Amino acid sequence: MADCIFCKIAVKEIPADLIYEDENLVAFNDINPQAPVHFLVVPKKHIVNLLELGPADAGLLAQVHRVIVSLARKRGIADAGFRVVINTKENGGQTVPHLHFHVLGGRFMDWPPG
Repeated sequence: MADCIFCKIAVKEIPADLIYEDENLVAFNDINPQAPVHFLVVPKKHIVNLLELGPADAGLLAQVHRVIVSLARKRGIADAGFRVVINTKENGGQTVPHLHFHVLGGRFMDWPPG
């Protein structure tokens, strides 16, 4: 999408603090972190939200999982634990209409968040 901020980050039209990139995904530190470690994993393919995923995206989801686990280990949050959040649509707190996975760690993640 021409006006999607995450699509622009994926093609490097907008700078971001990239911590991972491959042919299908980018990962970068959140600009408004809610935990000591807070990064996003974003498919380069424009997918509006979780509801838009289909059977053809199974491989992409497996890749997202591998990247999240790898980065959690590299960032030192795997042993103590971390949270993965997918906001979906307005009532779910989604502010960018492009599927993305928030990974938060480095502190106790209470519930409800706050």
